[in-house]
Amino acid sequence: MLKIENSKKLPSVQENSEPLIRVEEETPRIFVKPIYYLQRIPHSLKSLYLREGAYARLKQAVRLLPENYSFILYDGYRPLQVQQFLFTQFSKQLKKQYPFFTEEEIVKETRKFVAFPSLGNEYLAPHLTGGAIDLTLGDLHGNALDLGTAFDELNEKSATRYFEQHTDENNIACLHRRLLYNCMTMADFTNYAEEWWHYDFHNTAWARRVDAQHASYGAIEAKIQDYQVKEYRYL
Repeated sequence: MLKIENSKKLPSVQENSEPLIRVEEETPRIFVKPIYYLQRIPHSLKSLYLREGAYARLKQAVRLLPENYSFILYDGYRPLQVQQFLFTQFSKQLKKQYPFFTEEEIVKETRKFVAFPSLGNEYLAPHLTGGAIDLTLGDLHGNALDLGTAFDELNEKSATRYFEQHTDENNIACLHRRLLYNCMTMADFTNYAEEWWHYDFHNTAWARRVDAQHASYGAIEAKIQDYQVKEYRYL
């Protein structure tokens, strides 16, 4: 999910028209658990989709894992309707957590955890490109390991480096986050610092972190049928 990490202008998009690929459990160490479909969020997908290049990098990352670990994939390409639903849902949750916040403060806090549902290149939500992935570490049976918080948990402990800075709280979670981070970044993904589970490749969020002038993945609009991508076009 995109959040605004600083005021620097985002890179431009030079769409390379790389295809959107359905991720298969073709290796015993990749498990697909489409979390928003399982939560019955409207317009969500029951399969996980990534750009071809991001999928190739993911398979490279899993080969870097020690043999007794796996990846559990929660989300990849995300339709705009799901992005809109999540932004509204998280805003409501934060209003309950911070009842004295102004509307402006709620929007600002929400954007730490959920991208504004925008298709514009200025603040393009990364999951709309097929170049973002949410994942965690698992064992060889696809059981999620301890990474310190639940996926999508809205608090400071979700920040990737939280346990690096609070070493006495959860050493196991710290080691697991470090392993996930190292394998993904060695495969050329970048991490969003407020969420240990979110990684980007070749979208504007990725380009901004690596100081690239251009991103290769722009927004994708998909036609959804039976909770699968039937067809899509580049915007």
